Amino acid sequence: MEPQLIAIALIVPFILVFIYAGIHEYRRYKSEGRAKYGLVYDEETGTTHVTGIAEDDEGYDPSDFDPSDHNEPETTTERDDRT
Repeated sequence: MEPQLIAIALIVPFILVFIYAGIHEYRRYKSEGRAKYGLVYDEETGTTHVTGIAEDDEGYDPSDFDPSDHNEPETTTERDDRT
């Protein structure tokens, strides 16, 4: 197989996904209007992710993070103590 065909075969899936995401976002824009995206913190899992947020809400600011406020997942010793 020629190197050009291998390169094209590797690049085409990324191009198709990019085009799909662009069409999906354009259709969302036409139906819902402009969106505001930002970083959102999930207190239960202690993780962040990028998602659409309401116009009046602010995105998560990592500099305001206090690790002592995080809900730690239960350890196996704590579960054993309760039973």
